[in-house]
Amino acid sequence: MLNTTGLALLLGTWASIYLLDAFLKSQKWSSRIYIDFLQKTGINISVAQIRWYTTCLNRVFLRMGQWKPRFLRLWFTAGVVFGLVAMLLSVCLLTLLAYNTLSRQPVEQQVLTPVMPGVNLPMNQITYYLLTLLVCGILHEVGHAIAAVREQVRVNGFGVFILALYPGAFVDLFTEHLQVISPVRQLRIYCAGVWHNFIIVVVAGIILFVLPWLLFFFYTSGSAVVITDVTEHSVVSGPRGLVFGDHVTSISGCRVTNIEDWVTCIKVSMKEPSMGNCMSMDKIRLQDIAQQKYKTVMGNIECCGNTSSTHLCFSYHTKASSELQHACLPARTTTDRTPCRLQSDCYIPQAEMVCVYPSLDNSTKFLRVQRSGKAPLLFLGHPLDLHYSVSISNYVPRYLFVPVNLPYVIETFCKYLISLSGALAIINVVPCYALDGQWILLAFIEFSLRSTVPDKETRGVIYALILLFGTLLLGTNIVIALWMLFR
Repeated sequence: MLNTTGLALLLGTWASIYLLDAFLKSQKWSSRIYIDFLQKTGINISVAQIRWYTTCLNRVFLRMGQWKPRFLRLWFTAGVVFGLVAMLLSVCLLTLLAYNTLSRQPVEQQVLTPVMPGVNLPMNQITYYLLTLLVCGILHEVGHAIAAVREQVRVNGFGVFILALYPGAFVDLFTEHLQVISPVRQLRIYCAGVWHNFIIVVVAGIILFVLPWLLFFFYTSGSAVVITDVTEHSVVSGPRGLVFGDHVTSISGCRVTNIEDWVTCIKVSMKEPSMGNCMSMDKIRLQDIAQQKYKTVMGNIECCGNTSSTHLCFSYHTKASSELQHACLPARTTTDRTPCRLQSDCYIPQAEMVCVYPSLDNSTKFLRVQRSGKAPLLFLGHPLDLHYSVSISNYVPRYLFVPVNLPYVIETFCKYLISLSGALAIINVVPCYALDGQWILLAFIEFSLRSTVPDKETRGVIYALILLFGTLLLGTNIVIALWMLFR
């Protein structure tokens, strides 16, 4: 469901900006000063869009484009190879996806998924999302600018913009210079953007791979997981619950050394019955405060009146009776005792020992979450409630001054870079109107077919047909993706 409050705030903000802009331009006392300010700063405001354009970076692009010409030539030639291969693969991928969906063949995972804040993007992730879009957009356009300088095409300026909620960037190239250079040189410029998007994916992947070594001196891993966030008002929040920075080492005897172990232990706790604990009959008689027993609507026996915050109803078998016995016992001290699965696990010669189990329904589990340096958390509920109430990280700080969230921030940002930059490369290279793929296709046709198809109009027809197919293909996939998202 859309976040209506956020949507209203967004619309209100843009309406206020647009009305303020129109007001300042229409007033005699402010119009001249305000318009001069916009022209000097390069800011332009329109409906739901703010653009900033500058020529201050032109010298920077000039120096970067003249640095090591041979290397840059090889670098952007590699980008041409990547761009052409990526174009073919993206067309094949989108065609296969559209065919499978339209023919009603099962698609395990949607390849093209629109990301919409408040719909399929949590609002607490929006900062990562928008920052990633901005970084990917800027580096994409910087690639075009450097390649243009390398190929003797003038860069007029560079800018960034915000369209509604989404940031982006653009580079302004001198069109006449671009049109007179050879198709190969055009390809180096057109493919530079998606090439840089691919390089972003590679670099982010490498950072993720070497992150344990980069953080070795400040964090440990492989011994526990650390709580990086607890959902407010969740089942594990509060003074006795899990808190930011807790080190979790086990869940009901299941060892937790990393996130994968955490997930495995949650799955195991859902399938297996709750662990029992060994206890002598003398202790049970001494500590039992059971009231009248009754059967709940879920089918389990309740003997503590369902009002105690420290006691829990336990069940057990004795040698003297074949019937299941119940006792209301203090939960913490009882579960501090030796764990057991079977009655035989508690055997001690010349002592009447039993294995007591929490008396719970099938969906409710009693879990003991062990924490370093703290008393264990006793959790009563569905294991998934525990799982979805917290965020965890593999990296446990070695020192108190080391921020707990830093590895999570780096990991999350790198994952967004891989996902969004890869998606931008795949989509941008499709031969579609208004995308880089349109100009890559035009330059490639001029390069490859000029000798075999000398007639320019025929090449134009081939270009138009492929471009139409690519546009329809991408449009079909976008419609399918939106349908899959909102169905």
